[in-house]
Amino acid sequence: MTQPGDVAVEQRGAPTLEEVARVAGVSRSTVSRVINDAPGVSGRARQAVRRAIETLGYVPNEAARSLVTRRTNSIALVVSEPGERVFADPFFAGVLRGVHAGLSGSHRQLVLTMLAEDDDGARLEKYLCSGHVDGALVVSMHGEDPLPQRLAEAGLPVVAGGRPLTGGAVPYVDADNFTGALSAARHLVASGRRRIGTLAGPSDMAVGIDRLAGWRRGVSEAGLATDTVVHSDFTIEAGARAMADLLDAHPDLDAVFAGADIIAVGALRELAARGRSVPDDVAVVGFDDSVLATTVTPPLTTVRQPVEELGRTMTWRLLAQLAGEEPLPPSILLPTELVVRSSA
Repeated sequence: MTQPGDVAVEQRGAPTLEEVARVAGVSRSTVSRVINDAPGVSGRARQAVRRAIETLGYVPNEAARSLVTRRTNSIALVVSEPGERVFADPFFAGVLRGVHAGLSGSHRQLVLTMLAEDDDGARLEKYLCSGHVDGALVVSMHGEDPLPQRLAEAGLPVVAGGRPLTGGAVPYVDADNFTGALSAARHLVASGRRRIGTLAGPSDMAVGIDRLAGWRRGVSEAGLATDTVVHSDFTIEAGARAMADLLDAHPDLDAVFAGADIIAVGALRELAARGRSVPDDVAVVGFDDSVLATTVTPPLTTVRQPVEELGRTMTWRLLAQLAGEEPLPPSILLPTELVVRSSA
């Protein structure tokens, strides 16, 4: 039953742009401008078009729409790590959850890309700069990774997760790694530990550099030695090997700060294999407060970083840039917090 002023529409298939224009009582070009959020349409006409779209159940042709807007409605999450490492580390799952939450309601698709072992980044750069995505989020950068800067120079909006070692003008979101590691070191000092080592993250990553610097300050301000350092990749196996090397070099060790929970898990395994009790013989502190921290024995004292919030904030920063919002902060630092459990 129709009400006065309504237009009866005979549906014989998917509604077209012309049908929307006829029901709304406007031109086809007006409908196109409304769909693409273009200016030059009165509020009355815009309301009529939206009402017609809802009545007809019209779904815009995204391929045709992208030709007009030059937007793909897709963004890329670029992880500069091989797939096996990405899927083994809870950190990346947390970032992905945050990015997904940040995209909620934006009608944008997420494209997940990981670095192939035989790719120097050139193919990935070409793909990202060829109009397949509207912007990119880049995480887990090693060394002076040129990808974020090259994407920005090519005109692709980009936000880095973590401080880029290249510097430049690429905006980034990071956790306060220095202060978090400093709080871990001070906690170990306050608990009476005097031979405190660290299993630092990779030396070619800002996260490894900043956490090592925080640990070094916390130990040195207490007048303790800072020579007990071994670097480790972010894997359980690497953490175990690093812990073995640290114990071999410093058998009098009574505490260790691991640059990530996944490294700390490896450290706990090696300590158990050597008959060292945690925390009685050696106290252990991690970083992340990932799911690993509460599933190991003993539960891990760790520095909580807001991993999902990191993903959400990166996504907000990128979407704000795509929307033309100004001014925007060039960098955002998220707070960390020490969480005390049984391991230290």
